Amino acid sequence: MELNEIIQQRKSKLEALGQKGVPLYPSIVPKHITIAEALNAFEEGKRASLCGRITARRQHGKAAFLDLKEGGKRIQLYIKADIVGAENFAILSDLDIADILWVEGELFKTHTGEPTLKVEKLAVLSKALRPLPEKWHGLKDVDIRYRQRYLDLISNEDVRKVFVARSKIIKSIRDMLDSRDFLEVETPMMHNIPGGAAGRPFKTHHNEYSMGLYLRIAPELYLKRLLVGGLERVYEINRSFRNEGVSTRHNPEFTMLEVYAAYANYEDMMQLCEDMITKVAQELFGNTKFAYQGKEVDLTTPWKRVSFAGIVKEKYGIEPSDEAEVMLAKLQAKGFGKEAAKLSRTQIAKLIEDTLEHDMSMNPTFVTDYFTSLCPLAKVKKDNPLISERFELYICGMEVGNAYSELNDPIEQRRRFEEEIKELKADELKNVDDDYVLALEHGMPPAGGLGIGIDRLVMLLTDQASIRDVILFPLLRPESE
Repeated sequence: MELNEIIQQRKSKLEALGQKGVPLYPSIVPKHITIAEALNAFEEGKRASLCGRITARRQHGKAAFLDLKEGGKRIQLYIKADIVGAENFAILSDLDIADILWVEGELFKTHTGEPTLKVEKLAVLSKALRPLPEKWHGLKDVDIRYRQRYLDLISNEDVRKVFVARSKIIKSIRDMLDSRDFLEVETPMMHNIPGGAAGRPFKTHHNEYSMGLYLRIAPELYLKRLLVGGLERVYEINRSFRNEGVSTRHNPEFTMLEVYAAYANYEDMMQLCEDMITKVAQELFGNTKFAYQGKEVDLTTPWKRVSFAGIVKEKYGIEPSDEAEVMLAKLQAKGFGKEAAKLSRTQIAKLIEDTLEHDMSMNPTFVTDYFTSLCPLAKVKKDNPLISERFELYICGMEVGNAYSELNDPIEQRRRFEEEIKELKADELKNVDDDYVLALEHGMPPAGGLGIGIDRLVMLLTDQASIRDVILFPLLRPESE
């Protein structure tokens, strides 16, 4: 049967229900418990009221069996004409898979041990005018899965588990930070000047003030303003935006955790990072080992450390003192970036990091000793001003976190901003964030800052190969394309 015919048939059934006096789409739902609660405290002869979606039905004369699903749990319904009454039983002819019901009755087990509710009363809460995909055998079309995530969640129980796990991961992180006296805050998502990270911003416009604004690429500079204001331990689980490419690891809208602690440094952030991620894994798996894409990951601490400066010197002969042109020439001599005539130091660093990702261990690795020229917001090492107190965390070859000993010298910060601007392309030009420098001039305590990509962390902990599989509604091309 064609889809249009199915929809018309279901609309006819909806009309028939109305003609039978069945209340349609009621706003008041009778008292009920969840199916999970009924199953967890199952007791034969116990009365229960439940709600859920019909996922299967079998009818034999004056008796019918329906499967009802809610909250990821399923229970069988037994509906008999002489129990519910002829009028209520007649309603079944106008019900379809995907309709939503309220039922009340007595719990029992069939001779095969199937938990079942013997229905005495029922009410239609919602009539589904469209069928579930592929007759309930699981939604396979990837494009439909992302565009109509609600169908994906209904059809694929494993998908539902991923997003339940995502919520638990975020809660675990929040609980740990709260227990350590970090204060959760909210900072602006619209910025006058894009900053706090490298990235191309989305532009917008505020009509009342007639001013151009940017969706934030990172909350960092606002969070550090709070350190100046005396909120010494803050964090934000934030939505950020970058007007850049889409891939299995990148979505233009993404979720980040950013944490800042006064009187700390990047070594403290390493410890916090280890504590946080091992705690999340322990709560999720009961241990600190798990599988990602068929390979074992071991979070046992302490985590390995490798030097960025050491790796690039060994592989490419690149020194932290090299100018961008020299770095590019050395990379091209090794076969990388041959099509580029000129790249900024930041772009060169991205090219290097992309090649290094493939050499990373499955287990967590802190990459330290980044060039100061690539870290405009980080403090330098005392024994080598060309190297910054910064690390990036890689797990399974994927960058998951980034941290600094935060630069709190306002004069040096202004100089760094001005140097950074010189390297930008004409269409990337931006101004020095004078308001942030002004905040630093009032005195910011020494601090450590940490950013963790929540989406990527969830990918790892739920064994998903694509970031789209851990974002409920990822950005997609228009359907017409």
